[in-house]
Amino acid sequence: MTGSAVVGLVDEGLGNSTYLVDLGDARALVVDASRDLRAVRVEAERRGLTIAFAADTHLHADFLSGSSQLSATDGATILASANGGRDFTHTGMANGDEVDLGGMRLRCLTTPGHTQEHVSFLLLDGQRSLGVFSGGSLIVNAAARTDLVDPARAEELARAQYGSLQSLVALPDEVAVWPTHGAGSFCSAPPGTERTSTISAEKAHNPLLQAADEDAFVVALLTSLGTFPPYFRRLGELNRLGPPLLGNSLKLASLHPAHAKTLLDGGARLVDVRPVTDYAAGHVAGALSIPLRDAFATWLGWVAPHDQPLIVMRRGHQDPQEILWQAAKIGYDNLVGELPDDLTAVAAVGLGITRTQLVDTAGLDAFTVLDIRQHAEYTAGHIPGALNVELGTLGEPAAALPAGPLAVMCGHGERGATAASILERTGRTDVAVLVGGPDDWAAEHHAPLATP
Repeated sequence: MTGSAVVGLVDEGLGNSTYLVDLGDARALVVDASRDLRAVRVEAERRGLTIAFAADTHLHADFLSGSSQLSATDGATILASANGGRDFTHTGMANGDEVDLGGMRLRCLTTPGHTQEHVSFLLLDGQRSLGVFSGGSLIVNAAARTDLVDPARAEELARAQYGSLQSLVALPDEVAVWPTHGAGSFCSAPPGTERTSTISAEKAHNPLLQAADEDAFVVALLTSLGTFPPYFRRLGELNRLGPPLLGNSLKLASLHPAHAKTLLDGGARLVDVRPVTDYAAGHVAGALSIPLRDAFATWLGWVAPHDQPLIVMRRGHQDPQEILWQAAKIGYDNLVGELPDDLTAVAAVGLGITRTQLVDTAGLDAFTVLDIRQHAEYTAGHIPGALNVELGTLGEPAAALPAGPLAVMCGHGERGATAASILERTGRTDVAVLVGGPDDWAAEHHAPLATP
């Protein structure tokens, strides 16, 4: 077997990797696949492979697993922890259990911490250990967070995580490390930039492995934790039950504006996925702006309701399949249709149309600057005097904001538009969106950014 037989398929938006392993006999193993199987299917078809096994390292909090789908449509055998309580047919594995993949073997290693039932999978070719699919246990220069199952158990699971990492780094130095979580994942604590590693590299460079003892490890891990989307609290149980099956393609129904208005009047929410400039130039009053990009699913799950019908407004060039699959992978099956991108027709049925001001870094003097990035981003460097309220908490009562004009900013403008739409929905009419971010301000003013 060569290194090219293991292919990492990166979800840039969620910051995760799915692995497809060519087993050498026209069959494949897939590890930690999400419900959005498009990339997996493209790669398998390109290599002429059928998917025979689908393994999950843990009950994922940040996406719905695609294993049940692969079992139903491809006949794949699901491999997972025997301690996960999964409510569907699967091969439950305990520590040391092995599955014959047809020449290669997959050995289960219990590695609790990120979740209590977490396992890693060691891929063996004969007696040689090739690599370990470490999920949310050992990740590149870090370890995944331990507060998702229950914040009250964060320290208990951090101590379990310490033991799991110690067992993993006892593997041979040359063993590859293939984690699921990586850069951009809110499961990562803290996020790194590389996707894969080796045991020797982690022993040499992972800061958490340099901790003097278990207590120091626990302090380092727990103090690195940031906030995470609320849907993380729901998906573990949905993955335990088995997500509902989907077809190969999803459909976004076209809605007449009058029908859409009836739905909106009845409690549906409008999600405007158009680019920031289109949204700012004119949008339906009360719409939630979440521009379609790699991170669309994360912010949809952070600020949009999962238990109310959602209507979408998009530009014609924006792929409805991308919208639907990004939503589906985090369990948002509540997209009921789309409103035409025709504000004249929309206004004709009585829906209000409004605009949002855009400003650049040279035009901030009249505004209080509201930086809605994650706190770690803000502390790394921000515009002097800017206030910091994370986007995910902006709608909470504790997020008291000063009166007067606000210029909302993030790194580029997309999250800023989302924040502006949330504030406008509360009745504020004095909100503008900064086009650009702190680096643009620093370049414009030839001045350093502020840090705490």
